[in-house]
Amino acid sequence: MEPASRFHREVRAFQDAVRQAARTGAAPAVPSCPGWSVADLVIHLGAVHRGVFSIIEDRLDGPPDASDLSFAGLPPDLTGWPDPEHAPNLEPIPDEVLDWFEEGAARLGSLFDSRPAGDPAWTWSKEQTVGFWVRMQTIEAAVHRWDAENADGVPRPIPEDVAADAVTQTFEVMAPARREWTRAPAGAGERFRFRRTDGEGDWAVHFDGPDVRLFSEISSEAAGGAFDVEVAGSASDLMLFLWHRIPADGLDVRGDKGRLDRYFALVPPV
Repeated sequence: MEPASRFHREVRAFQDAVRQAARTGAAPAVPSCPGWSVADLVIHLGAVHRGVFSIIEDRLDGPPDASDLSFAGLPPDLTGWPDPEHAPNLEPIPDEVLDWFEEGAARLGSLFDSRPAGDPAWTWSKEQTVGFWVRMQTIEAAVHRWDAENADGVPRPIPEDVAADAVTQTFEVMAPARREWTRAPAGAGERFRFRRTDGEGDWAVHFDGPDVRLFSEISSEAAGGAFDVEVAGSASDLMLFLWHRIPADGLDVRGDKGRLDRYFALVPPV
């Protein structure tokens, strides 16, 4: 499946989960995103979609100006809309909010369809391409779909193709970024292995000073020595663990479990 097709699929799944949650009346709180409700997820992801659309379409050299929200396509009258400054917003989600989200997601999806992945675009990462945004927004839609379903207590696993890519993306993109944003401590040679049990996937990660080095499908010897701890699970569970959605309890952890605390000190949540 092409990357843009995965984006469409994951956004549709998010929309379905949100509309299901909206049928219950009050917007449920999201345990995996403390301080947010499902309504807040919609506003967050909808604003991100419209911001990314503006970055690509208007060829911005940075994020949209936060003092000018015209890029977000909000109506003049926001009465009844969730207010991000007063989260969690637990009131019922207005249909207008859901329509606004779906319109913005559709516009972004059409833009992804029309642009080659290698086209230049500003991002907060070293990779400055449209393809970065397709990958990032697919993963974000998938994890927030899980969040929305988790609010109802019945989250489905992340699709294998997205989950496996998200594990790789964690070490290629998110871990270095989180370390920089949070000024995390320097690595001291820590080595972690994450092994997929429902398909191919073996990620050896080495922290060396400011660097995060990823070795895929590689033995401990080739990676330069034994691992501090090894974690095995499905692609979905590994992704959700690395995205701070589930604990290690349901995973197969070999070695010193306490070393996982060190991993999250090296890669703090943001």
